[in-house]
Amino acid sequence: MKLMKLQQIAEILNAELVGDDSLSISRIATLENATGNEIGFLANKKYRSKLASTQAGAVILSPQDADYFTGNKIIVANPYLAYALLAQVMDTTPEPATNVHPSAIIDPTAKLDKSVSVGANVVIEEGVEIAAGSSIGAGSFIGKGAKIGTNTKIWANVTIYHQVEIGNSCLVHANTVIGADGFGYANEKGQWVKIPQLGTVVIGDNVEVGASTTIDRGAIEDTIIERNVIIDNQVQIAHNVVVKEGTAIAGCTVIAGSTTIGKYCQIGGLSGIAGHIEIADGVVLTGMSMVISGIDKPGVYSSGVPHSENKDWRRNMAQLRQLSAINKRLKAVEKSLPERDE
Repeated sequence: MKLMKLQQIAEILNAELVGDDSLSISRIATLENATGNEIGFLANKKYRSKLASTQAGAVILSPQDADYFTGNKIIVANPYLAYALLAQVMDTTPEPATNVHPSAIIDPTAKLDKSVSVGANVVIEEGVEIAAGSSIGAGSFIGKGAKIGTNTKIWANVTIYHQVEIGNSCLVHANTVIGADGFGYANEKGQWVKIPQLGTVVIGDNVEVGASTTIDRGAIEDTIIERNVIIDNQVQIAHNVVVKEGTAIAGCTVIAGSTTIGKYCQIGGLSGIAGHIEIADGVVLTGMSMVISGIDKPGVYSSGVPHSENKDWRRNMAQLRQLSAINKRLKAVEKSLPERDE
């Protein structure tokens, strides 16, 4: 438990404090469940009504919401950002590893800064380079010639194939695989002939990769994830994909090979993106979008069908199957009508 005075919190957040600056705060909690030594936050006005009943010792809120709460308050322009920054300060998550565990197998040619930590049963192959402050979680595998930058955290059971490059201050969650072969085959009379994947994966600085995500190495050129990209759990990124700076990709999304995703895009969960296309900067895809052709301008795009009651859905699907026949009948009716002057 990490205790902080309200005054400290206000200084960290560069915020206005109204109330008892000496109050000790033990953790962040929701408005609904917070107690007297916990701090809540209001980032969505639809929860404003909870201010009247919350037992939180203090609340982070915006100037627009400040008058709705009479207790101790931290007033900031962006409460959600303030919550994120405070959560970083109060975070008690342990490091993936501390020191170098005696069971780790490290090739003599690998170059590890003396400050690198390596967990139990890690395998680090020849020619690997790991820079200062990085840590490798238990059971992970780092393949030949891979490079990992400074202050990067690799959690347990991550597999990083040969020649993969990962930048500074990255975070890779458990069971992720980076640099496995892309899905490349030629067909000869019904027999699949494997195409060796000769590229690698290059990941920029400040990238987070969620648990059980897979990023395939390039077939000839590299698969590239630029800086400040965030990738959720169970995402599949195929060979030669380029994801540009600042893009966010939610869980279970699949991106097929040789596609380029622009800067600062937001890809909703369960989206499927076809290969060999380009998506412009600033595109937002809502959840379950199916993208089969390129998108050349920013905006919000959707293709998933929202849920409805089953009886309505069945009726709509039955009618949808008849669209082609209805269209033909409509055209026939139009042809039978007398021509009219405009």
